[in-house]
Amino acid sequence: MDANKDFIGSFSDFFSPYTLLLGLTTVALFMMHGAIYLVMKTEGKLHNDLRDRVWTLIIFFMVCYAATTAATWIYRPHMIERMIEMPWLFLVGAAAFLAILNIPRQMSKRNDGWAFIFSSVSIGLLLSLFAIGTFPILIRSSVNPDRNSLSLYNAASSPLTLKVLIIIVLIGVPLVLAYGFYIYRIFRGKVKIENTSY
Repeated sequence: MDANKDFIGSFSDFFSPYTLLLGLTTVALFMMHGAIYLVMKTEGKLHNDLRDRVWTLIIFFMVCYAATTAATWIYRPHMIERMIEMPWLFLVGAAAFLAILNIPRQMSKRNDGWAFIFSSVSIGLLLSLFAIGTFPILIRSSVNPDRNSLSLYNAASSPLTLKVLIIIVLIGVPLVLAYGFYIYRIFRGKVKIENTSY
């Protein structure tokens, strides 16, 4: 019974100022990304209204991004340990920063498609930064990170299961990409409001 005392906690332990800030930044990122997509797909008065509002969301995301970056460096220093060990990984962070800065630049030039692409690239690079910062830990223990954390190695499935999954991924991912490309081609361009629209 005493051995399990390390694992006793409450649901409120998941909510710290840092985790709430990270959640707010994620919501801000996807609000901005969705708003840019709507600007790209609409026209007329709705387009102009959305274009005015997207700037508020871009600024909100950038403020959250700056605060989360500073909080990560201060309160989660383990997230940059791998980058300190391999300094070339800082290029991923620099690329993310440049991609984020390019979003308002493209919006001001009215290059909505490029703004959406750079927003998508930013999402991918921020996910890459998270992966770099946490590797190989999947869930970090707050009690004893070295002994109790779940890592890629102690939480992995059996080799047979991993082989089956890689086969499924090799078959499934091209199908998903092909479907996404097909849907994008069908729905490309601005949304037109006509008599047949709903």
